[in-house]
Order: sequence, then structure tokens, then C-alpha cells
Amino acid sequence: MANLTTGLCVVTTSSGGGRPHGTTMSGVMSLSMDPPMVLLSLARTSSLLARLSRGGTFGVNVLSAHQDQIALRFSKDVHDRFADIPWDDAGAPRLADAHAWVLADVSSLVPAGDHMLVLGDVVAAEAAGGRPLSYWQRTFGTHQAF
Repeated sequence: MANLTTGLCVVTTSSGGGRPHGTTMSGVMSLSMDPPMVLLSLARTSSLLARLSRGGTFGVNVLSAHQDQIALRFSKDVHDRFADIPWDDAGAPRLADAHAWVLADVSSLVPAGDHMLVLGDVVAAEAAGGRPLSYWQRTFGTHQAF
């Protein structure tokens, strides 16, 4: 699967008390246009899944080409992943300078092997333009049109 080029997102939510939580993901996709829905594929051991399994809202921050260090930060076991990262509360933590943003409500969870599919109803979406961050063969890059 390292030969499959994917976009990188930081998926975020707020836990009790408004504390932000997020993780880098490549397993994010558009699921439906009518109604608008997104799908997350999370390992059953994911700390993000533990929060989303209680329902609520999540944000999909599609990373911009220059945000590779943010992708790394949110992929590691760091005490405060949000330290020194500009963000605001837009229903879920929204990272500054993201390529695109989607806010969704958890609608259902579907077991899938050692993962769980989180289906979300899109509440809001916005694109900022520029180039997205991509990941291929364990390296960062971006898309270039021919």
C-alpha cells in the first residue's frame, strides 16, 4: 500500500472539557455527495476512535504542502500535539493554513477487520486553495497537474 499516493489530514475533535485531540490520517475519503458524508478508517486501538465512538463532531484538516511537520507531530506520541500550532474552535479544532476543512457529525460506526469505519455527516466544508500535502512510499510531496 506504500505505492498508493494519499492525501494527509489531521482529524480533530474535542474531548471533555474542550481539550483538543487530533491525529494524522491517510484513511479519509469522501463517501457520499447526497447527502454529503465522509469516512474515516481508524484502528480499533486508536485514541481518536475512543473519543469518536461516543458520538460528537470531528474536523478533517486536509494539510497543505508546507505542513509536513504538522503531519509528523500529529503522528507521534507527543504530550501536547497542539503546542505552538495555531488553531481555532470551529466545532472541532481547525488548524490554520490547512488546504481544506470539513466539519462532520459522527453518524455511525461500522466494524471492518481490525479497524472501525467512522461515517460522518458533513456539516460544513471549505477549500483554501494552494497545493495539498501527499504521501507516497513514506515520503512527503504534493500534487502537480500535467
